[in-house]
Amino acid sequence: MSLGLTAGRRLFSYRHCLLQSQTSVSENTARSAALENVLSVFRSICGEDGVSLSEAVREQHGRDESVHRCCPPDVVVFPRCVEEVSALAKVCHNSNLPIIPFGTGTGLEGGVGAVKGGVCFSLRNMDQVLDLHQEDFDVTVEPGVTRKALNAYLRDTGLWFPVDPGADASLCGMAATSASGTNAVRYGTMRENVLNLEVVLADGAIIHTAGKGRRPRKTSAGYNLTNLFVGSEGTLGIITKTTLRLYGMPEAMVSAVCSFPSVQAAVDSTVQILQAGVPIARIEFLDDVMIDACNKYSSLSYPVTPTLFLEFHGTERSLEEQVNTTDFQWATDAETRNRLWKARHDAWYAALAIRPGCKAYATDVCVPLSQLPQIIVETKEDLIENKLTGPIAGHVGDGNFHCLMVVDPRDPEEQHRVHLFTERLARRALAMDGTCTGEHGVGLGKRTLLCEEMGPIAMQVMHGLKNTLDPKNLMNPEKILQPVEL
Repeated sequence: MSLGLTAGRRLFSYRHCLLQSQTSVSENTARSAALENVLSVFRSICGEDGVSLSEAVREQHGRDESVHRCCPPDVVVFPRCVEEVSALAKVCHNSNLPIIPFGTGTGLEGGVGAVKGGVCFSLRNMDQVLDLHQEDFDVTVEPGVTRKALNAYLRDTGLWFPVDPGADASLCGMAATSASGTNAVRYGTMRENVLNLEVVLADGAIIHTAGKGRRPRKTSAGYNLTNLFVGSEGTLGIITKTTLRLYGMPEAMVSAVCSFPSVQAAVDSTVQILQAGVPIARIEFLDDVMIDACNKYSSLSYPVTPTLFLEFHGTERSLEEQVNTTDFQWATDAETRNRLWKARHDAWYAALAIRPGCKAYATDVCVPLSQLPQIIVETKEDLIENKLTGPIAGHVGDGNFHCLMVVDPRDPEEQHRVHLFTERLARRALAMDGTCTGEHGVGLGKRTLLCEEMGPIAMQVMHGLKNTLDPKNLMNPEKILQPVEL
């Protein structure tokens, strides 16, 4: 009985693989034929220079900063306005060609790989700051506008956009991944700072998630379509405009560094700061391995123990009180503050410098603050036990931290150990009522973990939303949601 069952399973598996292979070949043949038919239409929409079949350009648009392999699209188009995006999307929809939106390629979860081939929509030519309303503290930008470019534009207005993921990412791309970063403890993530989105759907239809031109500070009108698309990673539509909250530049900023004897002491201090209502803007944790790497890479000399980097925003007087009532090492001048935070943002390169010639992968779990000491201690024990290099840095005020895994790309056994470690870490976070991704997104690598986190009924709802908005499964296919077995 068991032998027959095993043989039956093997036969089923063989037939299933053969069917998948035949389906893949059929899809590729159909896609190639469709591309031949539409290239001239693409050129008529966005010009000869707006369409590229170059291998180098396609490979550039088939990868991000993640460890996932490059999956180049069949063609890259460079639309200049929302009307061109809509026209191109209609052509792709009618020809059953996958659509992959591309901003700056700074993602960390393989979100831009063209796993089904198709057409990459590179949005860099749409780079205008469209509507700035200083008195209302909001601005509307196109997808080619990056975080640093917007703040440079705002420099003389007394306003700024504080969400800072480290990379100079596209603001629409940041909305698509629900990015955050070091300032989230005070100013929130992209989810709290997007007021409205213009989105081109899979069939080329253009919608405005809060109503065309609307930018109220709050609303109770209907379903929250804006937050449906924030974090959708290009799987529901192409974000072509985002309206963002702005903030007044603080009168004063001071930064501080404080070393602790243990992870528990560092987290306890964080909780006390937050409970006291101190105007904290950033509070970053670095473990002993990470601070040692930063010391060497950025020529610093901090004690090699668990460390907090902090920044306070407020009035001169209020910050003077903070300086006088704590034992932190304070940095009040802009040059010292910038050096401190540059060291934090350079943590990725500091980690890579530990093992020259290796590559890095950043984990991204987030847990309730009270669980942070336990998960960090258990994670460090896991790293040591499995002989892995993974300095830890995190946005401790949010319970979000990253292991910057440094791995030899020529050592498959080590890569396998890193993969198993990241799976254990994510499930450890889920067991502590946390999430498998605090700010990087799901992309390709966390789809199974998302199912474990959300449960089957919630996943059915997600698949239902996807099928409603993109029934042909053309928008960035196979990201976030696993393919449904037929």
